[in-house]
Amino acid sequence: PHWASILYGKPIQNARYHILDAQLNPVPIGVTGDIYAGGDCLALGYADAVLTADRYIPDPFSPEPGARLYKFGDRGRYRADGEMEFLGRRDQQIKIRGFRIELGEIESALVANKGVREAVVLVREDVPGEKRLVSYIVPAQQPGPTTTELHSFLKEKLPEYMLPSAFVMIDTLPLTRNGKLNRHALPAP
Repeated sequence: PHWASILYGKPIQNARYHILDAQLNPVPIGVTGDIYAGGDCLALGYADAVLTADRYIPDPFSPEPGARLYKFGDRGRYRADGEMEFLGRRDQQIKIRGFRIELGEIESALVANKGVREAVVLVREDVPGEKRLVSYIVPAQQPGPTTTELHSFLKEKLPEYMLPSAFVMIDTLPLTRNGKLNRHALPAP
């Protein structure tokens, strides 16, 4: 609780880390930017091609043709001693039960179902210490898909650890006055 930030550490073998600004320029010491990784350690991508294209970009610092950088979604900065420190997330990637999960990947899989018009996935901790994935569904028509249908549909597209434990049907997604999703107004399952 007393930490102002978390040290990110040093790159693993065959990896390079970069902290870059929005134009993919390295940031100076003490300036916050997005953390990227490059090198032989990168995975091939996500199951979702759009998400892969967003997260895996050409590596402007590598002399190797086809080299890529992976955008973690983490924000960080270099300290004066050269260590990197983690300052928070930019996106909706979370860690639950030891797995890193991109909530947008689950949402994309849900809206691929013809019975789903809109979907939002949240991590809820209604019981302290028990985090779980909950999806909120705006059906494309009434009646909407059943929980069993949605679970079976997702089971064909996602690993078990990414399957929501609850599906909540709602008429519309609640919005703030600015027109953004009001996650706090979503009901408990």
